[in-house]
Amino acid sequence: MKIRFSDLLSDFLFEYETPRQVLVKNKRVGVVCRLIQLGVLVYIIGWVFIYEKGYQSTDTAISSIMTKMKGIGVTNENGTARIWDVADYVFPAQGASSFVVMTNYIMTEGQQQGTCPEPQANCTSDTDCKGGTFKRTGHGQLTGKCLTGVRKCEIQAWCPTENEPKTPDPALLMSSENFTLYIKNSIAFPEFKVSRSNLVEDVNITYLTSCIYDPKNNPLCPIFRLGDIVKLSGFQYADIAKEGGGIGIVIDWKCDLDFPVRYCKPDYSFYALYGDAQKTDSTQSSLGYNFRYAKYYMENGTEKRTLIKVFGIQIDILVWGEARKFDIIPTLTAIGSGVGIFGVATVVCDLVLLYVLPKRDLYKNMKFKHTEIQEKKPASNLDDGNTANEGAGLH
Repeated sequence: MKIRFSDLLSDFLFEYETPRQVLVKNKRVGVVCRLIQLGVLVYIIGWVFIYEKGYQSTDTAISSIMTKMKGIGVTNENGTARIWDVADYVFPAQGASSFVVMTNYIMTEGQQQGTCPEPQANCTSDTDCKGGTFKRTGHGQLTGKCLTGVRKCEIQAWCPTENEPKTPDPALLMSSENFTLYIKNSIAFPEFKVSRSNLVEDVNITYLTSCIYDPKNNPLCPIFRLGDIVKLSGFQYADIAKEGGGIGIVIDWKCDLDFPVRYCKPDYSFYALYGDAQKTDSTQSSLGYNFRYAKYYMENGTEKRTLIKVFGIQIDILVWGEARKFDIIPTLTAIGSGVGIFGVATVVCDLVLLYVLPKRDLYKNMKFKHTEIQEKKPASNLDDGNTANEGAGLH
């Protein structure tokens, strides 16, 4: 038993087994094999290494955004001139990556809390005005009284109620087309310990004082004219300025850090997020963008406010960044997987030889070695036969 175990251990440690190979000289099978291997080679080199850059490791960016609008607007409504600066037409305060630039508005001045008619609630008697309730599109709480002179329910609200004329057309702040937006973007790739800003090497103070972004002539300028942003996103400025809309600005960083870091530069693109930029259905109600805000003040001891319904362009700035750099581990992984895929050619050719070609039986006999094991007859049967013969001889 000990000798048997020693032989098994010796065979396991000091012997090597290799698959049996058969050289088949067949033009069709040879061409199929080489075509498959060529396809695998093109896939590995062209797709895995060149297009997907499988020899590199990747890292995504963390980023920060700082914005600043500049520009002065002037409106003349009902003979009253008004100056608008960044404190008036940018919401929220400066610096956010998502903000609204006002382009049109409806203003209701001198509101104070009290009672007044509800334009949305018609009535003929007090029974039509249930006290303590609200109209879905109303302005305040019904008091339960019907103002028979105007046939409207009385409400407790900010009075007079909001002016609801048609949206001004053209937009009151059409001069906003020439406002400018400055974007400062900083990113970092922690894995590679690389930090960059969109104020790259070519962007200096002298350049910033005169440049305006242009995708062809000034693609690295971080100062954007609002009218150009709208145009590049697919909107017509007069349409979006009237009803409002949304625009996305994407800052794309694709950095190959196998090259000097100065080649890591941002790319800007612009997208219409909502509005009627495409105008696919002229009957569709405007998707626009609007909201309300109020300016409060005291007059003769009474709190009052100016309510403004704002139509504007909501701008959302998004940053997407990916950096790549050579790494031996993904390189070896890509090579190993490619070598494994080469085995597909062998499998396909074996299937053709074993099941398709006319001489498949010959190939089977050459590829597989069959061994027949003969069972030894039991000794008891042999003994019984000898005994019977001996008995027969005696008789």
